[in-house]
Amino acid sequence: MDLQLLLALVLGIATIIVLVLRTRLDAFAALLIAALVTGSIAGSAPTDTIDSIVAGFGSTLGSIGIVIGLGVAVGKILEVSGGADALAQAFLRAFGKGREPWAMGSTGALVSIPVFCDSGYVIMNPLARSIARIKQGGYVTLALALGCGMTLTHHLVPPTPGPLGVAGILGADLGGLILVGLAFALVLLPVVVLYARWIGPRLESEVTDTVRRAVYEPAVAGAGGGAASSRGSADTGHATAGSGDDAGDQQYRNPRLSAGLASLPLVVPLLLIVANTAATAIDRANQGVLGPEDDYDPAAYADTLAFIGNPVVALLVGLVLAVYVLLPRWTPRATVSGWLAEAAAAAGLILLITGAGGALGQVLRDSGVGDALADAIADTNLPGVLVPFLIATLVRIAQGSGTVAMITAASVAAPVVGGLGISALAAALACCAGSMVFSYYNDSYFWVVTRFAGLDGTAALKGWSGITTAAWAGSIPLVLVAGWLL
Repeated sequence: MDLQLLLALVLGIATIIVLVLRTRLDAFAALLIAALVTGSIAGSAPTDTIDSIVAGFGSTLGSIGIVIGLGVAVGKILEVSGGADALAQAFLRAFGKGREPWAMGSTGALVSIPVFCDSGYVIMNPLARSIARIKQGGYVTLALALGCGMTLTHHLVPPTPGPLGVAGILGADLGGLILVGLAFALVLLPVVVLYARWIGPRLESEVTDTVRRAVYEPAVAGAGGGAASSRGSADTGHATAGSGDDAGDQQYRNPRLSAGLASLPLVVPLLLIVANTAATAIDRANQGVLGPEDDYDPAAYADTLAFIGNPVVALLVGLVLAVYVLLPRWTPRATVSGWLAEAAAAAGLILLITGAGGALGQVLRDSGVGDALADAIADTNLPGVLVPFLIATLVRIAQGSGTVAMITAASVAAPVVGGLGISALAAALACCAGSMVFSYYNDSYFWVVTRFAGLDGTAALKGWSGITTAAWAGSIPLVLVAGWLL
């Protein structure tokens, strides 16, 4: 690989890490500056680099921006309506007594598909505390299983914003990513639960006194739980106001909401998107069309499903269901508009980061760095699918954010997917799985989970950093199989 182009790539990634860790700038600005650095060192004309940034930003958000906004809005309504609680209670009943860690891990995985990990954990943690209080033990196991169950789908399954951004940057089929991401999460869930059941009892004695009293002493449970929650939120910088637990929002929680109704805004869009993917694949196979999209004339049924199963339409259906099925009839229009505005604000930074990731990928492609990287990789014996996986791993360890890690990996991999000999879907899964590794001090979610779980110091590393690394390690064979089969 040409030394100048290699230097452009290395310094571009280093720019992201240094700016995020050492300056007051956020990931959005860091990705844009990295794109400028990469293009300049690679030898592109300044105006060409700017043109690449603008083109990459626009094309990426054009394909995925609406979907991210709608997905976050559905998640917000699921929070404030009490739908997340209804789903959690249903999982607990389904798994039965003695299988609470499995129920908490599964609940976390389901809730985290439409709801951000941080707020989802705040919503579900009181349930883990209630179970531990009744059992008078096992809180750390439940807290870890819940948190890492959320990590799995947060990293692997759209419409979580990170995987959506990766799909947009790489051009991966969204329905396929949902299906295979869910399969990955199902296979990895036992890894998460078994690790939690192994390490949890060993860490029970390490729980801080404040959290221990809040969990196990009913007389002070309310005050202690509130203190612990407030302290956790203050320490991590995550306010719980958006979690749906505000006193002002409690009156709009639907007491008659069943798990079946609560699941509709989540399940219906996913089924529509997957049906579109399946119908298109079947129709193309029936027609014998293996070439590009231009050679494909869809049948009537496939054309209809392509419309209603388009992610934009499917998530619009989900949002309408969320607003008119989950919320009580007396919920004021202004209140709903306020919640949707909060969701839009929460999605804003994710949208900007995703677009900036697309801009960096376009610069890598147009400057020739992508082609040079593909040629260099072709000369090694490293499986192609491990390239985006390892990039995501390194960036995650360096700067902490899983979303930034997977989007950076997708941006670097986008120009070289063809040269790696893997599909866009396999590359997307590799980016997402690689970003799960070793959550620790530079990850905000680390502080949410460990503060609520009452773990400090080495106990926090053994518990939370260990369980996320176990999930990452378990994904390696899955990523290799995906690279071979997809």
